[in-house]
Order: sequence, then structure tokens, then C-alpha cells
Amino acid sequence: MKVLIYGAGVLGSYLAHALIRGGNEVTMLARGERAEELERDGLVIRHYFQLKTSVDPVRVIRRLEPENIYDLIFVVMKFTDFPSVLPILAENRSSNMVIVGNNTDARDMQAYLQENVSTRKNIAFGFQLSAGRRETGGRIVSVRAGVGMVIGGLDGPIPFQALLDQAFAKTKYKLIYHDNIDAWLKNHIVPILAINYGTFIYNGQMKKIAGDSGLLRQMVAAMDEGFRVLEALGIPLVPAKQAKLIRNHPALLRFFLKIYHLLPVSRMVDGSPHELAALGRVFREWSHRAGISTPVWDLLEERFSVNHGDRLNIHN
Repeated sequence: MKVLIYGAGVLGSYLAHALIRGGNEVTMLARGERAEELERDGLVIRHYFQLKTSVDPVRVIRRLEPENIYDLIFVVMKFTDFPSVLPILAENRSSNMVIVGNNTDARDMQAYLQENVSTRKNIAFGFQLSAGRRETGGRIVSVRAGVGMVIGGLDGPIPFQALLDQAFAKTKYKLIYHDNIDAWLKNHIVPILAINYGTFIYNGQMKKIAGDSGLLRQMVAAMDEGFRVLEALGIPLVPAKQAKLIRNHPALLRFFLKIYHLLPVSRMVDGSPHELAALGRVFREWSHRAGISTPVWDLLEERFSVNHGDRLNIHN
């Protein structure tokens, strides 16, 4: 099956690796130094927990032309990068696309792609359950314990689910179909922001986070406030067990977060302050619309903005 991975970062690279090993004809869209690395060295991934390194030859393109048609296109990138690629995707004549990553605007993205096209688009949205970082020289470190993607359509079952199942049939990669992916993605933003605010408050010094009991309390309390905002907006809490853990067992979650930030693996996960700032602006709009007070969340965001706010224009 002809598959394009639009985006050659940490997540897109592992997705490409899985699909290549599954026997698909995979192309990656990359630019500049990253494209040169892939062409010269192949797709090099250090699998952190598995203690092995894989190298896969991969086709590389630098631009998606309208006539470049694929059976499946996976767009894997940061939330802040999606707007720049939507016009390119709309012009392309491929029919089946999956938008993968943190996303608060799935409905608007789908509307744009369906309204500005010459070829009808079937759109799904997903989130890959892995992490990692890119190292100097182009090697990707992939952090995962089993891997898969939570995926779904906004208006019922994904029309091209059979193609997805076929593409992943010979892989160890699991597709987890969800019937309310928009709510799942919006729920996911809450812990992503609360935890990563803490990371950037201490500029990635994970042991300092583990040793700051006050910050750990703020992170957990902020998550609870975040879910209250979603409830006020009528957004279902999914997965339900996530909110229940935070609300019913805050001490246990603080303990898990403390242990996580003490482990070396916590330092292998890259985050983007630009993406956090953009997602934070959306969450602030939600809380204002919901009329819900979020004092702990506001304090946590303010601590983040002390180091990054001016540079990232966080309050606009």
C-alpha cells in the first residue's frame, strides 16, 4: 500500500518504521537537513526500552504536489504546524488522510479540508501513544512500551477503516478506534499542558520537579480544574478512568509523577514550548466560555510564562 508520512519528527519517524516493516511502500515528506539525513543514512531509530537500533531505507519527498496520490496520508506534526499544511493537503488529490497529534481544532480542520478541495476527502484524527527525542546527527530515540494510535472519525466510523486495517495488518502497531475522538483529544490536552508546564518551569531539570511537592500538587489540582472546564462545556470525560484517577486518587498520581520525573526516561521526551503556548491559549478560551474559575491552573501557567511567556507571546 502506498503511504505518505507528512512529517519526519519523532512520532512520524516511528510510524514510518512500523509501516515499512509491515510491508507498505512508505514515503516520508521532509525538508532541509532532515531530508538529507534520511536520504543519506536511512530512517535510524534507537528503540529506548527495546535496547536496539533499526535502520530502514525510505523514500523521501520535499513537497507534496497535487498529483502525488497515496492510498493513505498521515500528517504527523505539532499543533502549531497544522495550519500551514492544510492548503497543501486540500490541493492534493489523495482521498484518505489522518491528522495525528495534539489537536483542539479537529472540527475546523475537517471543514477546511472538505470545503477547499477538488477531490473529496475522508478525514480521521489520531494520537500516537509514543514519545522520544531527536538527537544530533538525525537519530531518533523512540520511547514506547507497546505502541499504537487512538484514532477515529468525527462523523461516525472512518470510511477507510478497511484500508487502515490492511496497512497495519502485518505490524505490531495497534489501532485503537474511538467513537468520540474529538472529546478524547480535548481531554488529552489537560494532562499534556499541566505536566509539561512543570517541565518548562524547571527547564527540563526533572529531578527538581520530582523534589518540588508543591509543584506536583499544582499539576494534579490543575488537571482537575481542566476537566471541570470540559464538563461545563458539555465535553464528555474520556477516557473516564483518567479523570477518576486524578479526582479520587490525587496522592497516588502525585507519587507516580514523582517517580516518573526521577527516571532517566523522563529526560528522553522532547516538548515544544511554542505548542504549549498555543494550546494554552485555546484552553483559556474554553475556561472563559465555560465561566469556570481555574486559580491553580492560572498559577501554573503563570509560572510557565515567567520563563517563556514574553518570548512565545503566550498571553495573546
